[in-house]
Amino acid sequence: MPNKANRIRELLKTTSFLLMPGVYDALSAKIAARAGFEVVFTTGYSLSATLLGEPDFGLLTQTEMLAAAQRICAVVDQPVIVDADTGYGNAINVIRTVKELVRVGAAGLFLEDQVWPKRCGHMKGKQVIPLAEHLKKLRAAIDAREGGDLFIVARTDARQALGLSDAVRRGVAFKEAGADAVFIEAPETREEMQEIARNVPGPLVANMIERGVTPLLPLEELRALGFQLIVWPLAPLYASARALKEVYTTLRSRGTTAGMLERLMPFDEFHEIVGLDEKYALDARYKA
Repeated sequence: MPNKANRIRELLKTTSFLLMPGVYDALSAKIAARAGFEVVFTTGYSLSATLLGEPDFGLLTQTEMLAAAQRICAVVDQPVIVDADTGYGNAINVIRTVKELVRVGAAGLFLEDQVWPKRCGHMKGKQVIPLAEHLKKLRAAIDAREGGDLFIVARTDARQALGLSDAVRRGVAFKEAGADAVFIEAPETREEMQEIARNVPGPLVANMIERGVTPLLPLEELRALGFQLIVWPLAPLYASARALKEVYTTLRSRGTTAGMLERLMPFDEFHEIVGLDEKYALDARYKA
């Protein structure tokens, strides 16, 4: 089987950008894969919301993240990059996180420099650990992947905590330390994004969150600015949450969904996605 981390590297050499949608469970991953995305991304924000019903506020554990990653990696052929937050501790914890991600079949991870408990990159009140400490964690991640390669994205949240100049300085240091890609979270203007792209070696990540602090830009403009890894992490979650709210509200108020059938996936189409026919075939093959 080809190394999936290397598949990401090759895609970055042959395409001008990679568009990565956020997924949060096996079903969303299957649907994203069927839509034709070359790489998918598990978001800690979405996992915290769907597994715990809680905000992305440092509540998700390493065990919960790994279990979700294992289920997602098992159902898609595409490389899966996993949001591993801060690595869940110090450099030793990062080593375990990396080894476990390799074991479950992940192709890459995001590793950020926030003080734990972390919070969503577009929330207020973030703090970051010293650069020297995060570089040790990053080097531990690089060493720990060994033969089971992993595409390592080094993320900094220093833009809000310390300012853009410090965030840029960290991004340069991350690349010099051996990160595959650099993610400077939450720039607030196009001009800040230009400053990042001018000064930080790529590949660079742009994080597109609807109504977040970073401008929501089209792909062509992001590519022109110098960003190659474009993450669209939360639109699927927000769309699902709105659909759930509407169907539950309709069912409770009307006692039926008969008036909204055109908004629901048909029975047979859903079964095609989850592979019912394959299970019928296996059942027939092994039936006594």
